[in-house]
Formats: sequence, C-alpha cells, structure tokens
Amino acid sequence: MRKLLTFALILSLGAGCVRESKTLTSTVNVPNVPVLALKDMNRIASVEIAAPEGFQYSLKAVEVDLAATAGLGDVRKVAVLSGDESIAEADLMTDAHEKTVKLALAVPIEGPVADLAIGLGTADKVDLDNKITLKGVKLLTSDGKVVPDCSGAPVLRTAIALRQRYQDGVDNCRIPGLAITPKGTILVIYDARRDRDRDLQGDIDICYNRSTDGGKTWSEMMVAMDMGEWGGLPQKYNGVSDPCILVDENTGDIYISACWMHGVIDEKTGKWIEGLTEDSTAWNHQWRKNGTHPGYDVKQSSQWMLVKSTDDGLTWSEPMNYTRQVKPEKYCLTINGPGAGITLEDGTLVFPAQGRREDASAFSTLIFSKDGGKTWQSGKPAFADPAVHSNESMCVQLADGSIMLNMRSSKNRGNHEENGRLVAVTRDLGQTWEVHPTSGHVLTEPTCQASILKHMYKKADGSEKELLFFFNPNDPDKRVHHSIRCSLDEGMTWPAVLEVDEGQGAGYSCMISVDNENIGVIYEGSGANLVYQQIRISDVIDLNKL
Repeated sequence: MRKLLTFALILSLGAGCVRESKTLTSTVNVPNVPVLALKDMNRIASVEIAAPEGFQYSLKAVEVDLAATAGLGDVRKVAVLSGDESIAEADLMTDAHEKTVKLALAVPIEGPVADLAIGLGTADKVDLDNKITLKGVKLLTSDGKVVPDCSGAPVLRTAIALRQRYQDGVDNCRIPGLAITPKGTILVIYDARRDRDRDLQGDIDICYNRSTDGGKTWSEMMVAMDMGEWGGLPQKYNGVSDPCILVDENTGDIYISACWMHGVIDEKTGKWIEGLTEDSTAWNHQWRKNGTHPGYDVKQSSQWMLVKSTDDGLTWSEPMNYTRQVKPEKYCLTINGPGAGITLEDGTLVFPAQGRREDASAFSTLIFSKDGGKTWQSGKPAFADPAVHSNESMCVQLADGSIMLNMRSSKNRGNHEENGRLVAVTRDLGQTWEVHPTSGHVLTEPTCQASILKHMYKKADGSEKELLFFFNPNDPDKRVHHSIRCSLDEGMTWPAVLEVDEGQGAGYSCMISVDNENIGVIYEGSGANLVYQQIRISDVIDLNKL
C-alpha cells in the first residue's frame, strides 16, 4: 500500500447509493480471539482486496458495522490498520448495542492488498460478560463498493490483558496461578522474568496482582517471593519460578510455592559453578542435563520454597525451604506443579507436584500437609514406570474423596495417533495410584501445562451438581485453540467444549469459580502474556440438562 495521503473521521453511515465494483473483491477473516482491555489495539479482522496486477484504484473509506450483547460502551476506538500502522481511527463513545462507523481516507493502491486489518480499542474497565460481533465491513473505492461476507464471523469475548510484554520493565510474565480467597479476593500469580524470556536460571521473582471486585479491576504488580542476592550471588543466579497458589479454605491462609535455583550446575561436568558474577553467562535449567542432582544442598538440587499470607494476600512471609520434607534424598527434584492447589474436605492441603527421579526421569505426584501447613510430605510417582514421562499437573477431589491428578505427557507433542493427557487417581494421598480410564487418549494436548477445576453448581431447586472444567490448548501440535471443556461425570467424558482463543500463545492456565454462574481463567494467550477471562457456565453447557 502506498503512502497515506489524507484521512478524516465520520461517525455515521451516510454512504448513499454506491455502485458495486466490477473489478475488485474482498475477503475478511475474523479469528476467534478475545477483545482485550488494557491493550492499545486489538486486531479483530484481517481484510484482503483481490485486484488484477497493475490495476490502479484508491480506497476512499471503510465502514465497520459492530454489535455487542451488553452494548458498545466498552469499545472506545475503531481503526483501520495497514500492517502495524493505524491509518484511520474513530473514537466511539456510545452505549448503543449496534453501531456503524465510517472511516474516510484516501489511499492510492495498485493491485491486490493483503495487509489491511480492523482494530478495536477498549475502555480500561470492560464488562467481562460482553460479546462483540463484527457484523459487516464495506470498502468504498474509486472503482465502487466492495462488501465482503462477514456472516460467519465468531462472537468475540471481552477479557483483560493483565500482563503484557515489557510492562513495568519486566521482559515477560509467564506460568500463571489463580485463586479466590474466602473474602472474595482474586489473586493472579506468575513468573516475573525481568531480564529475558526464558526459564530458570535467571532474574525471576514470583509476582502477583489482586482484584477485590470480581476480576473487573486489578492492583499493580507486587512481589510475593524474591530470593534477592542470597549467598552472595546476583539476582540472576537466585531465580524462583513455576509458582503454585493454595488457599486454605478453613483459615483463609494463602500459600505460594515455587522452585528456587541457587547458581548453576554445569551441564557438562555436573559440578556447581564457583565464582559467578553479574557478567557471567553460564546457564542451566532444572529439567535439562545436570540441571539438578540428588541431595539437599542448594549447590546440589533445586529447592522447594513456600511463602505464606495471613492477610488476604496483602503481605507475605519470608521464603521457607521445605525441600528436605518433600524430596527423597536420592531424587534429583521434587517441586510443585504450577497452577493451584486444593483444600480437601478433611482440611488437608494439597499441591500438585512434579519432579525427577535419581535417573532424571520425570514424574508427577502430590505434596500435602495434614497439619495446616506446618509440615509437608510427598506422595509417590503417579506412574511407577520411569518411561512414562509426566510432569506439570493439577488435581481435583472427587465425590468419593479420592484425588484425580491430570498430567502433562511428553509423548503427546505432535502425536496424532494416540494423544491425551495422563490421568490417575489416588485414595491415600499419592501412596498408591490407579490409572484413570481416560488416561492417554481423551484430552488432546500439544504437551503443555493445563488446568482442571471442580465447580459445585447450585441449581434452581437448591440441589448441587458437580462439574469438572478443563482448560488447555486443544491441539496436538501447537499451543493454539485455547478451550474450556466441561464434564458431568467426573472426567469420564468431556462432551462440552468452548474455544475462547484460537491464536498462538504459550498456553499455561489456571481457573477459579468466581461465583455460581461464572468461571474465571488466567492463561497465556495470543494477545498478551497473561489474559484474564470470565466464562459464563451457560456458554459451555446447557444448564437445562443438568
């Protein structure tokens, strides 16, 4: 597209009768991605113009026809984009449910165009139950009008770009956990990867945001766990990562657990590297060769750390090291799985967990406390066979008191023939396990962390129905098609599925029950590092059939 000459803004249709172009055609593609508050601009549609090579014409205006279930007050700006550049914008201040916006411009063009897009900007605070539809697009050109078909456009959900790249001077935020306290406060936790976008080792703190109004607005980023310059090493050699949050539903106490690495173990020699400084470039990771070893010392093995809050997440204790309680000395690693833990009906506190045996093979299990967080223990691997490589996991307690552990499996990446999350059940806090009938062949994944949640839905007659929800990138190859599923039979079948973000993201997630009618999810989406979205249960399943 050639240089923009002029543009003006007109907020009414006023098109009159314009003949159809006999030469030009156009297509509009609307991906199923959320419209994010706190993001400058959301690309909701790509526009292509088909024209003969060498054919000269000009684009005089673009008309955008919008509708929203809760009104268009959330939409504050409509734009036409060329590549990453906004070439025409209109402010939209209205509470109407439908609106046609005409953006007038003068752009000389030659031949086909493939880099146009429609963008939306929102208010900082949006209705998380709102849904926006692109009803139509009309291109007014010097050759006549072109009206691409938008009839199949998906309904776009509103959500919040809670963490974006470089926000607050942080390179990247990843690995979310989500919890709601007895007071109704919602907490999102995550890795704040301050200097670069990669896993441990690095300058990584566990940070969080709080919401006291049901997820509508959020606090600034705060720090929950930071090992500082422990042991005389710079912060980039004292990283903490992969957090998990657990709320004691009986006391209101909140725990955040994470993996701490002190220094670096050389992947070639297996020895801890002495004399590291801020200028050192040595790097290794607890899941890579020689990243962590048997033993308890900080120079041998990555550590399992906890912080605790007794004031609804306003302040946190100093980090506490429970590695010796949960990791067999011969194992290379025992830490939590990222996401969220649960409180059992008898008050036992349970974190999903993962680790590496003495032969470095990966496993999943549980870490639990039966004394209100004073001491912690771990279960045995959910799969005894070291050839079964599971790791990141989350769990729910079923109606009979047993615990279902849903696990990431390394065999699934790119596997179209037999793909499915690993699932096992324990009745004795992980001392023994039974393989679930769905294990390895039902819940599709590209090998990625995922989240599971039990929600007790209260029906109109006062009775309750147990619902299980599962969220992950629903694809065997890539972290795309982020979707929520629902099971009515404790995970035996998952007939209901709702895609909320088809785009590429890092894919990790965590869920909460916001209230009886809504599920909250934080996930690594296509439009931001961390996206908070609220999903009405009736959008996933037919409540009349419960």
